[in-house]
Amino acid sequence: MLIGLLENNLAWLLLALLVVILILKSVKIVPQSEQHVIERFGRLRAVLGPGINMIVPFIDHVAHKISILERQLPTASQDAITRDNVLVQVDTSVFYRITEPEKTVYRIRNVDSAISTTVAGIVRAEIGKMDLDEVQANRSQLITTIKASVEDAVDSWGIEVTRAEILDVNLDAATRAAMMQQLNAERARRAQVTEAEGKKRAVELAAEAELYASEQTAKARRILADAEAYATQVVATAINENGLDAAHYQIALKQVDALNAMGKGAGSQTILVPAQALEAFGDAFKLLRGKG
Repeated sequence: MLIGLLENNLAWLLLALLVVILILKSVKIVPQSEQHVIERFGRLRAVLGPGINMIVPFIDHVAHKISILERQLPTASQDAITRDNVLVQVDTSVFYRITEPEKTVYRIRNVDSAISTTVAGIVRAEIGKMDLDEVQANRSQLITTIKASVEDAVDSWGIEVTRAEILDVNLDAATRAAMMQQLNAERARRAQVTEAEGKKRAVELAAEAELYASEQTAKARRILADAEAYATQVVATAINENGLDAAHYQIALKQVDALNAMGKGAGSQTILVPAQALEAFGDAFKLLRGKG
């Protein structure tokens, strides 16, 4: 019965199987990270994006599965000569991704090799326009220029350059030794300049200190002179108001102070005083007793 049933419905079973096969062949599911290039009879038919896509079974087929993820080229080293004739070795790395698979598939065979060759040529050309000091100091500007030049060169391949990096700039041993000598000479020059500036500053500070001391001495002398002038004015006023007695009184005070000072001196002292001085001292004591 089973064999008979199969024989009677064989045509329908074959038709159902054919339908299933056609559906499976016509439905293409593309991952998010890929794009599929579809060819029909050897010619480009379409580029399928991520998701469910329909094609004509047995006529259309997937010719290429292209990853659209960002890629990094292996680190490449190339020699270059700067404008001032210095040989340098530049290590570069480039990141890119495919944006138009139909161009990449049908216009270039080995993408990585082609980009590496393009980058090497552009790096040599750009470094040849700069001196060594400019290469070291303007690395970010050089990277920007290289990235823009590579983008222009690979635009027809359906590729987007996302980032270009100069990892290192190496010099030969002779150039490094010359640069080290130059660096040491520059450091020595800066040290000498710093020392000279320090000595100059020390001299300036010493001169300022002397000037300040002179100003303070002059100020003190001016104050003493003002005090003497004031005292003289007071004495003159007293003499003018009280006559010669005030002058005699001041002289007597000075004489008594002088005798006291001599009497307080250290050791035994013998003082010879003229007769006229004794008379003057007597008059001074009389004036003091009279004032007292």
